[in-house]
Amino acid sequence: MKFYDCATAPSPRRVRIFLAEKGIGVPTVQVDLRNGEQFSTQFRAINPDATVPALELDNGTRIVDAIGICVYFEAMHPQPPLMGEGAEEKAVVATWQRLAERNGFYAVMEAFRNSTPGLKNRALPGPHDYAQIPALAERGRLRVGHFHEQMDARLAHSEFVAGARYTIADITTLVTVDFAGRAKLPIPEECSHLRRWHAQVSARPSAKA
Repeated sequence: MKFYDCATAPSPRRVRIFLAEKGIGVPTVQVDLRNGEQFSTQFRAINPDATVPALELDNGTRIVDAIGICVYFEAMHPQPPLMGEGAEEKAVVATWQRLAERNGFYAVMEAFRNSTPGLKNRALPGPHDYAQIPALAERGRLRVGHFHEQMDARLAHSEFVAGARYTIADITTLVTVDFAGRAKLPIPEECSHLRRWHAQVSARPSAKA
């Protein structure tokens, strides 16, 4: 088994935190995104989409999506449960994970990739070049603001994003908030509940994975 990672990229960080919470170690290969190693013939043989993370199993099966990789490890190592237990909790966790991804993670990516000079013509990850669109960067920044407000409202009534315990929804939200900070979109001062939660989950050892 091999985990293809990039220490500076937000998507594989979700998997690293998930594995750390599970106490699982996986042989890791670092992919140098900054210098375009993801576009090499060798890496495209692993993942033609030219993105990380990717997980290659012992039998040669490759899983090339962060949440897909987490689904695999949740099934193989169900404790502690990070995707919920029982039909209701699983559905609630999946809902909040998806909301955090759609309203937050993708919004930050939209803002960041459409405005960063080093990503000119790389407005979307993957094997194809796409021009930056400044209007999308502005829309992304607006969406991130709404995301912060949404999560602050949620966390005013819940210790963790999906309920009473830490789950993959918290992992996605943590990585999103930190990614937004890198994009100069920090948590607003008035979002006190989100700030409380962020300090709490950032203190977990897994957050340093």
